[in-house]
Amino acid sequence: MASYLQIENISKSYGPKVLFEGIGFNINEGDKVALIAPNGTGKTSLLRILAGKDSSDSGGKVLFLKDIRIAFLEQEYDFDPEKTIMKQIMDGSRKWTEHLDQEHYWEYEIRVQRLLTQFGLTDTEKAMRDLSGGEIKRVALTEMLASEADFYIMDEPTNHLDTDAIEFLEQHLRHSRCTLFMVTHDRYFLDRVCNTVMELDRGSIYIYRGDYTNFLEKREERIDNYNAETEKVRNIFRRELEWIHASPCARTGKAKYRKQAFEAIKERAADSYTVKKVDMTDTRIGNTYLGNKVINCKDLSFWWGAPGADEKCYLNHFSYNFQRYERIGIVGKNAAGKTTFLNLITGGWKPSMGGRMEGVVELGDSLKVGYYHQSGMSFKPGQTVLETVADTHLLSRFLFPHDMLQTPVERLSGGEKRRLYLLTVLMQQPNFLILDEPTNDLDIVTLDILEEYLLEFKGSLVIVSHDRHFLDRLVDHLFVFCGDGVVKDFIGNYTEYRSFIKDYEAGLVAEKEKPAAEKVKTQSKRKLSFKEQQELKVLESRLEELEAEKASLEAILSGGTATADELRAASERYGALSEELDTAELRWLELSEI
Repeated sequence: MASYLQIENISKSYGPKVLFEGIGFNINEGDKVALIAPNGTGKTSLLRILAGKDSSDSGGKVLFLKDIRIAFLEQEYDFDPEKTIMKQIMDGSRKWTEHLDQEHYWEYEIRVQRLLTQFGLTDTEKAMRDLSGGEIKRVALTEMLASEADFYIMDEPTNHLDTDAIEFLEQHLRHSRCTLFMVTHDRYFLDRVCNTVMELDRGSIYIYRGDYTNFLEKREERIDNYNAETEKVRNIFRRELEWIHASPCARTGKAKYRKQAFEAIKERAADSYTVKKVDMTDTRIGNTYLGNKVINCKDLSFWWGAPGADEKCYLNHFSYNFQRYERIGIVGKNAAGKTTFLNLITGGWKPSMGGRMEGVVELGDSLKVGYYHQSGMSFKPGQTVLETVADTHLLSRFLFPHDMLQTPVERLSGGEKRRLYLLTVLMQQPNFLILDEPTNDLDIVTLDILEEYLLEFKGSLVIVSHDRHFLDRLVDHLFVFCGDGVVKDFIGNYTEYRSFIKDYEAGLVAEKEKPAAEKVKTQSKRKLSFKEQQELKVLESRLEELEAEKASLEAILSGGTATADELRAASERYGALSEELDTAELRWLELSEI
């Protein structure tokens, strides 16, 4: 198996802070490697050095196999807001397409169209400035995947993606023959895609073959062995210390050598291994009392856009009384209205912000909302860590030591900014905590600790997240944003919800395959009204037509023989068809449950 990448003696520092020094490793063809390390220890810096976007302080070597093609996905995608989606991708793909003849260029364009459709971006003429963060990420991923490069370097590929996009990316990478080196905090994604975990710890590299669970077990063994060795060295150190104190300072070569060895032993004996973790046990980041009345929503609706045909409904007649101590997950596609919903129920929306709201939101007298926004915290240029949070003790508990207190916030890593922001929210001691995409940019160790804290949180919890592991551990039920303002309440965690959806879709297939007589018999037991029975029959017929049309469009998009106009028309129809199919399936489900 060919060695695709060899790293030798590379280092990186920022001022007095050493991220890593003299590290080296090897990646072979077909390896799919996840890099794990605490925030602020150099993960992104290492990726940028490998991608040629930055350089090692110590020289060293970054040697890729000759002629392999390398694609790099950065956390922040550099794009022109005035370009259309298609033009942005094709212009960004010039290094892959500039030497292609017309036939192969056409094949490349078809590949881009197919990936965009699979990512749910069917309007390729839409301007980049009009896209959400999740849509921009999907454009960036399309540009990278369309290259079909030999070696992918990816920095947090699942950030801002909805679950459908994550699962598509997951399947694509699992079945791809590419070699992969990535940073991710998504533990399910890591387990299902990667075959190797690489840890950057205290400036050194450790490699573990296998999944994330194997990494946790082997890492604990490594630390236990190191500490056991430290204890042995300490015993030797104590004996040597007795010799130093008991013996005169002999001038023999043997004595000099022993004294020099003593200094090395002394340094090693002091180096016990302790894992630095965020400490969330302080009472100053607890929560205050929450009364019986939390937030009551009555017939709440919200529209955005000009009244009439262009007005879009994001919430349609939603009624719900939030309860003390309940844990709700909010899921749905990008731009389905999840963040808008949070602003509505907490009073964050004002008429001057645009849009139109109807219905009533009543807030309890004891309610104290802590809102961790997806966009992160705002800060002034030059504002330091200590100026953001004046409590040095709490900062230390959140892994901001004394030498970081005067660091400007803009110089922190993405994860460090998120950790500082989380501290500012928890310091408010909320009893109703809203976390909008809290897992973005946080390292896995911090996520584990945050999960433990939230499991003990004595208040109401609302989480918007596409991190499946995070939702599975923390929520009791889900608000599923289905589009067009429809919100369904599902009792269970995220994995249970996905299992339900798969069973439901399998049921649709089975229903279509039933003999007509059996369908009539089944319908007669449901006690539907005559009008509802007729509607159900029409829906079943319509679903078959829509499924057949969907299969036909997928054949066109993936066949490689369609013209540009045919491909564009099929792509546009596919998007509208998917929405129509979702609406029809939802109505079929409502009628079948009567």
